[in-house]
Amino acid sequence: MFSRSRPLLRLLAEIPADVAVVKRAFHATPSRAKAQLLDGKRISREILTELRNEIDAWHAIGRKKPHLSVVLVGNNPASLSYVGNKLKAAKSAGITSETIRLPESISQSDLLSLLESLNTNRNVDGILVQFPLPPHISERAVCDTVSPQKDVDGFHVESMGHLCQGKEGFYPCTPLGIMELLKRSGVDTFGKNAVVCGRSKNVGMPTAMLMHADGCGDATTTICHRHTPNKQMRAFVGLADILITAVGQPGLITADMVRDGVVVVDVGITRRFDSAKNAFVLKGDVDFEGIYHSQTNQQTGKRTPSH
Repeated sequence: MFSRSRPLLRLLAEIPADVAVVKRAFHATPSRAKAQLLDGKRISREILTELRNEIDAWHAIGRKKPHLSVVLVGNNPASLSYVGNKLKAAKSAGITSETIRLPESISQSDLLSLLESLNTNRNVDGILVQFPLPPHISERAVCDTVSPQKDVDGFHVESMGHLCQGKEGFYPCTPLGIMELLKRSGVDTFGKNAVVCGRSKNVGMPTAMLMHADGCGDATTTICHRHTPNKQMRAFVGLADILITAVGQPGLITADMVRDGVVVVDVGITRRFDSAKNAFVLKGDVDFEGIYHSQTNQQTGKRTPSH
């Protein structure tokens, strides 16, 4: 497949659904004299361009373009939207793709058999199963059936082991996207206090692992979760230089909880109906407007947003 030093589909996984959420993050430091929005859309375009150039060079020497197979079970509206974004990103990068649509009633054994066939299909370079799955199907069984060599979601137990050991491999896309966002935005994580709100196996836990890993984030990392007492969570959040939220609870973090100069990355996502807009909207965990305006009106002077 592609260069193991920079796995192509691993980088692709940084792009799809998460960029639209990460763009709400901002970085404000007293030394900059103004709050600054982290521009996830610009970084997404940069990565897509880099991937496209790399794939074109790969294809120009006679090798086939990478192919991504996306498995979608049922008709969940949010899943349909996410899959559409992922296929759009793949096309922009020059990656061929397909969506395998399956009924919600499919048995677990039939789904696993399909994944086994994709594992052995030499034309398929990456496999992505869109979650959530129907309740009668075990997500862990699905994750561990996908070949680690094609596991672009990074959810296989072997992929998680590579993450914990700092070995080369496919890492979960949202944590990897967060680290890429911070790195390309010039946010220094070395020795900083980082707080991760959320401990899910797909986002919170691997994000915390990357933030504290030697040679990666090198931050002192604290994890808060639903059983962290509110008083303690407020104390931890108040000490954070870098705050990452991945809970799915709108309004979890408010302006009075964070310090001046904090870096906030909100990847929490909740779909709610907005009666004023008469449409469903996506909400993060952070009171973005409240925190942003608080950070731009400190005694050091009015800080103008930078897009």
